[in-house]
Amino acid sequence: MATHTTPPSPQPGLRETKKQESRQLISDAATRLFLAQGFEQTTIAEIAAAARVAKKTVTNYFPRKEDLALDHQDAFTASLGRVVSDRRPGESALAALRRAFTDAVAAADPVAGFSGPDFARMIADSAILANRLRELHELREAALAEALAAATGAATDDIGVRTAAGLLSTVHRILFDRIQRLTLAGEDEARIRAEVAAAAEVAFGLLEPSLADYAAG
Repeated sequence: MATHTTPPSPQPGLRETKKQESRQLISDAATRLFLAQGFEQTTIAEIAAAARVAKKTVTNYFPRKEDLALDHQDAFTASLGRVVSDRRPGESALAALRRAFTDAVAAADPVAGFSGPDFARMIADSAILANRLRELHELREAALAEALAAATGAATDDIGVRTAAGLLSTVHRILFDRIQRLTLAGEDEARIRAEVAAAAEVAFGLLEPSLADYAAG
C-alpha cells in the first residue's frame, strides 16, 4: 500500500526572519558609515553599496535617513508605556518605571541612553538627529499617556493622565540627557552608571509625594 506523505510546510516566520536579517544588515552598514564620516555626509547610495542592496531596498526598510541611525526608535517610544502595562500586581506606575530604569542602568541599556561615545557624538553633531530624538521623546510620552489611561480607566487627554505622563517622561528624558552628556565628557561606563543611579534616586524621589500610588495595579 502506498503511503501518502505530506510535504513539509515552510518554516514558520522564515520570511519575516529574512526581512529582519536584511534590515539589520542595512542598519549595521549605515551605522558604520555614519560613525566614520558623519550622518549628513553619508548618502543613501553609499549605504546601499556597503550593504550590497539597491537604494530602493534601503528606503523600503527605512523611509527616512534618520531611521537608519535611530533604528531602535520603536523600542524607545514603546519602552515606558510597556513598563506600565506590564507592571507587577499592586505596583504603581512610578514604582514600575523606577525599577525598570534601575535595571536599565545596571545593564547599560542603549534605550536608556547608553549609546557609547561615538554614537553620542554622532547625535550631538547632527541637528537632524537631535531634532528627531526630541520627537521620539514626545512620542514616548504619548505612548506612556495611553498606557496610563488604560491603567486608570481615564481618557488619554485627561489632565491627570497628561500631567503624570509629562512628569514621568521628563524624568526619563533628563536622565537620558545626563547619560549622553557624561558619555560625551569621556566618563567610563562604570562612573556613568554610578552617577546616573544617584541622579535617578533624586529625580524619581521628587515624584513620590504626588505619584507614589498613581495607577497602582
